[in-house]
Amino acid sequence: MYSKREIYRTMPGETTASLNASVTTPQSSNFHSDIERYILITIYTVAFIGGTIGAIAMSFLLVKMNTLSVTTAAIVNLVVLHSLLLLTVPFRLYYYINQQWIFGQGFCKAVSAMMHIHMYLTFLFYIITLIIRWLIFFQWKDKLEFYRKLHAVAASATVWIVAIVIVLPLFIARYGKSGEYENKKCFTFHQELKKESVKALNYLLIAIVATITCVLLGLQVFIILKVVKKLPGSVWSHQEFWAQIKSLMFISVIIICFLPYHLFRLYYILHMKEKQLLMYNNICLSITAISCLDLLSFVISGSRFFKQKIIMLRDKLACC
Repeated sequence: MYSKREIYRTMPGETTASLNASVTTPQSSNFHSDIERYILITIYTVAFIGGTIGAIAMSFLLVKMNTLSVTTAAIVNLVVLHSLLLLTVPFRLYYYINQQWIFGQGFCKAVSAMMHIHMYLTFLFYIITLIIRWLIFFQWKDKLEFYRKLHAVAASATVWIVAIVIVLPLFIARYGKSGEYENKKCFTFHQELKKESVKALNYLLIAIVATITCVLLGLQVFIILKVVKKLPGSVWSHQEFWAQIKSLMFISVIIICFLPYHLFRLYYILHMKEKQLLMYNNICLSITAISCLDLLSFVISGSRFFKQKIIMLRDKLACC
């Protein structure tokens, strides 16, 4: 073995800085890889634990709800959707902990597809829930209900048939065909973005999500301001105000969990040659799994204890 000084003597064209760079580059790469793994493991662990608790808690509450309500049907589908994603999370955790995929590329594509299906179906169910709430608020509809339970099942089945029977197999069959991927690696299908059709689809989804989010937020803020002006006294004690706050929570989940991924995705597509961006893209995608905590937040925010604590905190801040 030669020392660094001996190598330097035999290679007069090299500088000390270049030798140091050659030595530290692999360590720097491993450093970033470890940071990525730790962040991903933490995010998916939080999503799995919190999402599981929220799905169980919401399942008990759904028993007492009106089964013919369109809102209830949307929440039921949301519970099922989160549960399906949570079933795939342990496989992701195993991969990031052991740094080796042993379940085959077909299953890797299915797990990867489930993350995207979950994100866009959650977005869809949020929109449906918000529209129903707004129709009732503006008194265009007193309530929206199915005539029979069979109609609710049929509507839900239609959505799932499109997602699971059509979209998922198509995703598995077509995704991962543009590049060569190692069998022991997973969730690295970034080479697909070199295809112009895939780029166009991503641009379209980014524009749709960003536009709809802005419209939803603007309309919800308008409704909250309208409610605040209409209600006498302290708004914190009125049920109507809390109902709009709950609607705002749906939009907050979209802004916190879904919007960062789509906005960064735009930058990522335009700067694909920067390898470090793949790490940030994976982290932004993992944040979408945090949306599984929405059920837990809905259960907590709907409790009287939570509302009382919020009112007490507001009173203390007013006295300060």
